[in-house]
Amino acid sequence: MKEKLIVALDVSTRQEALGLVEQLWDSVGAFKIGMQLYNSEGPDIIRDIQALGGKVFVDLKFHDIPNTVCQTSRVITRREAFMFSIHASGGVEMMTKSASAVREVSGQLEIPKPLVIAITVLTSISQEVFEKEVGISRPIEDQVVNWAKLAQQAGLDGVVASPQEIRAIRNACGNDFVIVTPGVRPLWATANDQKRVMTPKEAVKQGATYLVVGRPITAQQNPGEAARKIVEEMEEAFDA
Repeated sequence: MKEKLIVALDVSTRQEALGLVEQLWDSVGAFKIGMQLYNSEGPDIIRDIQALGGKVFVDLKFHDIPNTVCQTSRVITRREAFMFSIHASGGVEMMTKSASAVREVSGQLEIPKPLVIAITVLTSISQEVFEKEVGISRPIEDQVVNWAKLAQQAGLDGVVASPQEIRAIRNACGNDFVIVTPGVRPLWATANDQKRVMTPKEAVKQGATYLVVGRPITAQQNPGEAARKIVEEMEEAFDA
């Protein structure tokens, strides 16, 4: 079950990031590098984490014209990322070209193909914000499922979506489609800026493939203990 847990390294320095990796590499499945850490330390942080035995999810949410995202996908593949993200709202052509580039490069280099997943609707966005500020007048779940189906059509491996959309995505895209779920908060943690949240047990029970957890682990005095408590909560989904 620990392989399903991805820790978000939402820190600004190499020292902080590697300190967390050293404490957690044998307790979790992978580490997520977002814009904060990547822009602070550059791409070498990927290699540094890998050198300590950690798999890396590069979560930079690429969103640009198809050719730019395609070429960027080639770069990330050569860095042997375990997973990386692009925006579903970039369209089918952008997603298709990215997926094709990843297959081509990983085949040429004979390296494991990274999972390419599409961002749907950020977990910080509520239905009210979605309608009044984003300007999409439909239920978030409907839009998430639509983007998930387009991502699958384009050849991507899965999507990032809040726990509340897991079941609908599973029904639309099947059991082999990867669902990466942020917005997961154990019972003993606060929601922070997340709006559409669920506990680890609930998310696994709904059918999440991977859970992304940051502050409930990284902000604790003993991150390793916090990670093990979350894995225990996840395991309860199968014990019930």
